[in-house]
Amino acid sequence: MSFKINDNEVDIVIAALRPDLTIFLEEWRPIFSRFHLIIVKEPDLEADLQIPHGFDHHVYTKSDIERVVGASLIDFSGHSCRYFGYLMSSKKYVISIDEDCLPARNAAGHPIDAVAQHINNLETPATPFYFNTLYDPFREGADFVRGYPFSLRDGVGCVLSSGLWLNVADYDAPTRAVRPNERNARYVDAVMTVPLQSMMPLSGINIGFDREILGPALVPALRLKGEGKQRLETMGDIWCGMCAKTVSDHLRLGVKTGLPYVWRNGSGNAWESLRREWGGVKLMEEIVPFSSR
Repeated sequence: MSFKINDNEVDIVIAALRPDLTIFLEEWRPIFSRFHLIIVKEPDLEADLQIPHGFDHHVYTKSDIERVVGASLIDFSGHSCRYFGYLMSSKKYVISIDEDCLPARNAAGHPIDAVAQHINNLETPATPFYFNTLYDPFREGADFVRGYPFSLRDGVGCVLSSGLWLNVADYDAPTRAVRPNERNARYVDAVMTVPLQSMMPLSGINIGFDREILGPALVPALRLKGEGKQRLETMGDIWCGMCAKTVSDHLRLGVKTGLPYVWRNGSGNAWESLRREWGGVKLMEEIVPFSSR
C-alpha cells in the first residue's frame, strides 16, 4: 500500500490484559515502531509488564485511571481499559489493536499493514447515503456503478474504520460454546461503507477512528444496575459501536468495515465468558430495537 501516513498524527492503543507483550510487539515491530504507543495495563493485573526495547510508549496503570476519572460508574477494567487509552490520546487518529492479535497475511501471502489500511479508510471518502454494489468506489480499480447518483459521488468524511480478523471468529459466548472449533479462514478483499441508519456490531479488537471528531462517543458502557460489578463485557463494544454509529449518522459522516485483517490467537473460555456477559446479552436485545428507531 502506497498511502502515506503522518506518523505524528497517530496513536496506537493497546489494552494489556497479560503481562508479557514481547511476542505481540516483536511481531508488530515493523509497523508499530513508527508510532507512539499508549499501553493501558488492566487494573487488576498485578504483574509488571514486559515490553521490549525500541518502542516509543507510555504505560497507564490503575493509579492513572483513578487519578484521571476518580469515582465513576464507567468501568475501565477488562478489555474496557482500552477506552482509557482513547481518553489519553491527543492525536488526530487512534488505532486500537488487542494484544492477542498478530499481523495477518492477505490472499497472496503478503503481510498486512493494518495501520496504513485503517488510515487509508479514514482519509478516503465514505458513501453512507447510497450503496455502491462494487463496495468502495474510491479504491484503485473500482468506481461508481451505473445508476449511482452523481450528486453523491463526492462522498463524505469517514470517522470510523472497523477491521476484521482471521482464525478465531467474532462470535459471542453462546455461539462459541456450541462451535468451539470453528475458525474464520475467509479473507475477503473488500471495504464497504455501512449504510446510513444501519447499526453494526463493533469490536475494539481492531479499529481506527478520527479521535478529534468521534473520540467522545467511544467510551465503555456503564455498569448494569443492580448487578454489582458485572459489566456488559464484550457487549460493551456493541453498545459503544451503536453510540458511535448514531453520532456518525447524525453528523452525516461515514463508517467503513472490512479491511484490514489481523490474526487473532484466542478469545478465552466460552462458558466463563457466557457467565460474565449474560446480563449484557439480554440487555442488548432491548437496546438494539430502541437504537434502530
